[in-house]
Amino acid sequence: MNFKKLLVSGALSAGILAGSVSFVYAQATTYKVQPGDSFWTISQKYNISISSLMKANNATENTVLYVGQSIIIPADGSVQAVYTVQKGDTYWKISQKYGVDLQRLLAVNNATGTTSLNIGDKVVIPAAEIIHTVKANETFWIISQKYNVDINKLMSYNGADEKTIIYAGQKIKVPLSGTSQGSSAPTQPSTSIKPYVTYTSYTVQKGDILWDIANKFGIPLNELLAANNMTESTPLNAGDKLKIPVHHVPIKNTPGEKYGEYLDWWTEAQYVIPVGSKFEVVDFYTGKSFFAKRTTGANHADVETLTVQDTAKMKEIWGGKFSWASRPVIIKYNGRKIAASASSMPHAGNDAAAGGVYVSWRSGDYGAGYNFDWIKGNGIDGVFDIHFLNSTKHKDGKIDSGHQANVKIAAGVK
Repeated sequence: MNFKKLLVSGALSAGILAGSVSFVYAQATTYKVQPGDSFWTISQKYNISISSLMKANNATENTVLYVGQSIIIPADGSVQAVYTVQKGDTYWKISQKYGVDLQRLLAVNNATGTTSLNIGDKVVIPAAEIIHTVKANETFWIISQKYNVDINKLMSYNGADEKTIIYAGQKIKVPLSGTSQGSSAPTQPSTSIKPYVTYTSYTVQKGDILWDIANKFGIPLNELLAANNMTESTPLNAGDKLKIPVHHVPIKNTPGEKYGEYLDWWTEAQYVIPVGSKFEVVDFYTGKSFFAKRTTGANHADVETLTVQDTAKMKEIWGGKFSWASRPVIIKYNGRKIAASASSMPHAGNDAAAGGVYVSWRSGDYGAGYNFDWIKGNGIDGVFDIHFLNSTKHKDGKIDSGHQANVKIAAGVK
């Protein structure tokens, strides 16, 4: 590993954590622009404001970023930790050991999922806490979603509750990892905490429709309707206040690194991987992977590949063709690995027409109907299926035993 992160100075006298971690002040560093990057996405990776990032690079809203370009990541003044790699370590193991998001750990170390580690390498553990300046109209819930922290933990960390009012310009502390400056051991994932639901509110904007609001918050439409005692025909007016369920799904332990979390579709998986999420699909047996997006699906995830290259990789895994045959897979998203089962046969869509409109032809002998194809030019017509624990088939609402057997394999469940 070519360790070029953080020119370290001013080591704290806090000492050594577990014999392999030392604390340091974050310093300005550089980042090499990757495909799809923007100032906004980079600011999210490093949990800094987009304005400070642009200022550090003398950029404006019209500045164009190029792949391979080096930009400055300004220091945020937070305290970070440097971990010395031990035998058998991987980025995934380190992220789980210190309770940090895997993608964030990779980002701050200029690494990818394929970057190898050697004994003695230095890995930066992202800050346990940063200071967030509240922006207009922000709430604890909005901030918790931005930093991927539990809303109750965020409020408790700031001595607040659901009645606490925050205002623009206020400074609040955001706990970003399970390791605090005073802790003596890393936080481990726990299976003792069950999924739970809290609620936030949303003010309806002009032009909003219930379907889009449900997708925005990653919940099924029927759940949004039930929470607000509404039906699909209930009129929606700008200024209306809606009650929004927020699902909290704790990380579950797995038998080993190669396995995924065994998450129930109805209470866990559909909220961890909501409609609109983009993720990596890894074949359990070969390790080959491609990227996809969940574009719809209520009984299970209906998914589309992102590009024609991803479609080619998917076909390669299934022997060079589209197939209804199912295989155990791992879904890698937001620093988590979820056990699943996938088939690769596109169906119910027409790539030549707009998604969501009525079409006279759809793939898989589905005939005329609603077009389940939103990603264009990816080499497939429609969606393919990804199943999770207890998910069911759309046509009859029944469990598919083949998919369920694969999910168990991916989860290491006997």
